[in-house]
Amino acid sequence: MDAPTPPSEGARCLVTGASGYIGGRLVPELLDSGYAVRCLARHPDKLRDFPWTDRVETVRGDVTDAASLRDAFRGVDVAYYLVHSMSSSADFESTDRRAARTFAAEARAAGVRRIVYLGGLSPRGVPDEELSPHLRSRAEVGRVLLDSGVPTTVLRAAVVIGSGSASFEMLRYLTERLPVMVTPSWVGTRVQPIAVRDVLRYLVGSAAMPPDVSRAFDVGGPDVLTYREMMTRYAETAGLRKRLIVPVPVLTPRLSSHWIGLVTPVPASLARPLTESLRHEVVCAEHDIARYVPDGPGRPIPFDESLRLALRRVREARVTTRWSSASTPGAPSDPLPTDPDWAGGSLYTDRRSRPVDASPEALWKVIEGVGGENGWYSFPLAWAVRGWADRLVGGVGLRRGRRDAHRLRVGDALDFWRVEEIDRGRLLRLRAEMRLPGLAWLEMSVDRDDRGRTSYRQRALFHPRGLAGQAYWWSVAPFHAVVFGGMARNIARTAETEEQR
Repeated sequence: MDAPTPPSEGARCLVTGASGYIGGRLVPELLDSGYAVRCLARHPDKLRDFPWTDRVETVRGDVTDAASLRDAFRGVDVAYYLVHSMSSSADFESTDRRAARTFAAEARAAGVRRIVYLGGLSPRGVPDEELSPHLRSRAEVGRVLLDSGVPTTVLRAAVVIGSGSASFEMLRYLTERLPVMVTPSWVGTRVQPIAVRDVLRYLVGSAAMPPDVSRAFDVGGPDVLTYREMMTRYAETAGLRKRLIVPVPVLTPRLSSHWIGLVTPVPASLARPLTESLRHEVVCAEHDIARYVPDGPGRPIPFDESLRLALRRVREARVTTRWSSASTPGAPSDPLPTDPDWAGGSLYTDRRSRPVDASPEALWKVIEGVGGENGWYSFPLAWAVRGWADRLVGGVGLRRGRRDAHRLRVGDALDFWRVEEIDRGRLLRLRAEMRLPGLAWLEMSVDRDDRGRTSYRQRALFHPRGLAGQAYWWSVAPFHAVVFGGMARNIARTAETEEQR
């Protein structure tokens, strides 16, 4: 058995997709294994609040930009390719193909010793044209990297089970929220799930594979189950009553994705590729990875144990990364609310300010705790209706909740917002990710008034897109006094109450 050798002194790994679910967990594993880590990010600010940020080097760049890759690859021994387009646009496959080719060419030119890629497990005997577009694209990216001339490890996984993974969240919420389920026919499809801990172990171990190894490996746990069996075993592990599952063949992957989007926090845009991949049986054909990354006792982790581990982390609020850590496809990027009022056209603003008879620290604690189970401090029915309306048009809705009940970081999903900026103790800026005819932000800040008292300041901004955007703003403006005014008032009162305890 060829066990991986320890990293040579100073060996450096480049990690793409470090703000995503797998990448954000892989980085500390590599650091703890003795590797130096460099992260490539289009927006480095998204990495600044990760606990490992001060232990890595971060460079700005994009996998489709050869010039930025050239700089990022300098001195790199192992390159991890962990980026995927989750868009449903017509050209996402060509975007993935171009990105993989650019990455492969620049890695070879830089003398990178190995590329490691995490892709999807393809069903045996199914032609590429019958695969879902996303699964087909994952397979093509793997082939492009294997043809790069750089020794490459392609790990092919099906359903990844871990606290915060999209697959786990979908399984969890479908089972918890629906005691009686009318389900698509794919609940009878056999899959081979794998614990995220095993995925990370294989990823780290792949960095030290011998140079003559360049191939794909199927990776999975020890259990092969139908999705129905996975839901049944989740209910048992979570201590829920037995679920009644009734498959209905008329639910297509498209309809299934919208159904999942309504029932779970996973948006339809992400649910669709997940459900499409379940049309065919995805079971490992081999377990050759164990020759190079030995499993050891209790590995790979059984399905029930992976559920217990994930549930324990969720209940203890120790989810370090989630599927929602990655930005929603198509999330707006320009303009910024810090731009002048005339930049990019109209920018409508709703401002609120209130003195607070509490310390700045008490007020900030309430601000940083907004959303999720704490709610939005005003007219809960209005927020709930807005969340459901967003779900009905394929948006993310309110059900993403928050990664941590007390602390936020840049890039976190917060219901139908995304944390765009934190100046801890002073400013929280959220960018809207609900379906809107324009771009929207919500800012909450701690200040001092001219008498030196603690002051709460709140600003909602909307940059309309076309006539529909103008109509939207003026149609909801009459409700701002109730929603935003009540929010400012109740946040101030909550801070004052907390200060007195």
